[in-house]
Amino acid sequence: MQTASTHTTAYTRTPHTFTPSILREYDIRGIVDQDITAEDAFAIGCAFGTMVRHRGGKTVAVGYDGRETSPIYADAVAQGLLSTGVDVTDIGLGPSPMLYFAVKSRKEDAGIMITGSHNPSNYNGFKMIFQNQSVYGALVQELGQIASEANYETGEGTYTKIDLSEEYLTRILADLDTDRPFKVVWDNGNGAAGDLLQRLVKKLPGEHHLLYEEIDATFPNHHPDPTVDKNLEDLITAVKENKADFGIAFDGDADRIGVVDNKGDILRCDILLSLYAKSVLKTHPNAPIVGDMKCSKTMFDEIKSLGGQPVMWKTGHSLIKTKMAEIKSPLAGELSGHIFFADRYYGYDDALYCSIRLLNTIAESGQTLSEMTSHMPKSFSTPEIRFDVDEATKFEKLATLVQNVKDSAQDGMDINDTDGVRVSTEDGWWLVRASNTQNALTVRAEGISEEGLERLKDMIQAHVQKIGYTVPF
Repeated sequence: MQTASTHTTAYTRTPHTFTPSILREYDIRGIVDQDITAEDAFAIGCAFGTMVRHRGGKTVAVGYDGRETSPIYADAVAQGLLSTGVDVTDIGLGPSPMLYFAVKSRKEDAGIMITGSHNPSNYNGFKMIFQNQSVYGALVQELGQIASEANYETGEGTYTKIDLSEEYLTRILADLDTDRPFKVVWDNGNGAAGDLLQRLVKKLPGEHHLLYEEIDATFPNHHPDPTVDKNLEDLITAVKENKADFGIAFDGDADRIGVVDNKGDILRCDILLSLYAKSVLKTHPNAPIVGDMKCSKTMFDEIKSLGGQPVMWKTGHSLIKTKMAEIKSPLAGELSGHIFFADRYYGYDDALYCSIRLLNTIAESGQTLSEMTSHMPKSFSTPEIRFDVDEATKFEKLATLVQNVKDSAQDGMDINDTDGVRVSTEDGWWLVRASNTQNALTVRAEGISEEGLERLKDMIQAHVQKIGYTVPF
């Protein structure tokens, strides 16, 4: 354990203005050296430390992923925090969920994770949490305002470096309820969970094959985003070649999961959430289960048929966690692979923990993963499709699209504008919303037939072309 800071780079506590586009809805993220620098990281530390002090807090945990700039930014953030009188606990390199675990298990007042998540290697960013509250929306803007005025608290915090990895793995494994010897393929995508994953599978029964377990910030094998089908091709091949029971993929900071079944078919995360819901609802009957706007009608119908209360909510891990706490939901998820367990766990998104719960869920069913979904009605859907737009006009363009949809609404059409616009017709439903982590709009459609899906896609394309873009279906 290290109890004295070894930081050497000097930064100045002066008024600091961030590139506006990096202050996003539920985190801070941008292109390295273009949008974000070490000076930005220091200012974030100063401003966030001030916010913690204003709320009566004193301790902040700091972690970082495997990107080249992440330890540099972690050092700068720590210096900023220390200058406000906050005590820093440095947990080092690892996935975002380990940082969340540090905050919850050690009862830290707050935490900052330096991570570019699933973004390309030239991006980096910062995810922030308070002990019992997500940091998003107005709080992110508050941080920017504090920095712009350099209205910082002053003090001398203490710096402690710890290794929490074994404690974290022990906690994850505490909820393993099966000794069934599954054959599993794991694709780490060269992300931040690599070292932990190698240690985790050694403690699991069965046979485990690892892909791209080395942490490599250049992501040389494929992009670390399991929601994009192309990024799962190697996992699908390995599942088939090894005749595995299923395959699991992580994103860059391992807070999102992707799953492939025993046949090599991709299991969308809304359907995965349905499987988790069946297990959770056995011990929490009639509980509300939250899914984001991009989740399928099939999922919401399945939760209802299992005796749960399906709740559709805005996309975004901070927004989902806040909604969960508000309605006391034991389980929530997003199509993008963020799955949140609050029945036996802490209510944050943790792909390693979700993997353990998947082992339990399949073992409990006595079926193969493909058999577990065979009773669900067949639908025809697109994956989540993102297309780049101008960041400066992203929300303005989306607002125009939403208004156009409302103006052209026909009988029998249901329009939900909770987050972007979700349109339901006799053919199925479609969605367009703004990404809060990229300069992109996101599209998804689900039809009850192949012909119906094509009509939905045509409807989306017509509306998107009106605002000057084309969806790359």
